[in-house]
Amino acid sequence: MRILAYEASADSVDDSMRIRESTAIDSLSRFIKVIVVIFGDEYLRSPTDEDTARLLAIGKQHGHGLTVNYIVNSHEYTMGYYLADGIYPSWLTFVKTISLPQGNKRKNFATLHESAKKDVERAFGVLQSCFAIVHGPARSWDEKILKNIMQACIIMHNMIVEDERNDDYIDFAYDAAEEAPTISVSHEHTINLCEFIQNHHHIGGMQTHSQLQLDLVENLWQRNGGL
Repeated sequence: MRILAYEASADSVDDSMRIRESTAIDSLSRFIKVIVVIFGDEYLRSPTDEDTARLLAIGKQHGHGLTVNYIVNSHEYTMGYYLADGIYPSWLTFVKTISLPQGNKRKNFATLHESAKKDVERAFGVLQSCFAIVHGPARSWDEKILKNIMQACIIMHNMIVEDERNDDYIDFAYDAAEEAPTISVSHEHTINLCEFIQNHHHIGGMQTHSQLQLDLVENLWQRNGGL
């Protein structure tokens, strides 16, 4: 817990805990693995209808509660999008801010874009404030351990949130800690190569990307009353 919460190095617990560095690393690896195996199904589950409705309501308050099929400024779109920085490609699925915006409409869009991005940064910042290991460099952890560390920290954070809400206690089967998690294999039809290439060209259309940004600029300006 010291390594997770305070990013203490493994060799820093030699004197206080009287365990070797290798033992501390092994203990951490086992601990986070058990956390993920036992609690992952509950605290890393897909959102329920109630969760989705609550998140959409919050998103709507921030002005980005659009569905996958939506119309903006009389133009129809069938893909969702992520707010991104200028380093990302000009794809339909990325809506980037406007650097050095000129005019009130573009300035308004850039301000709202930055505000929405900060909401996401704050959410990750809460996790970093609880577990310093998420904030620090990856050090010598391998990819599998890094994944378990991130998932374990998210699980424990969700536990804290649930505890503060005074939710009902959930009795978990601790004997299943050593069992491998069940992996379900999907047998649904996947798109073929031609469909993939077609979708890729559609997403990567520079003209469509620019049009979406312009439509959002106009839409947000009208929603704010053109002030």
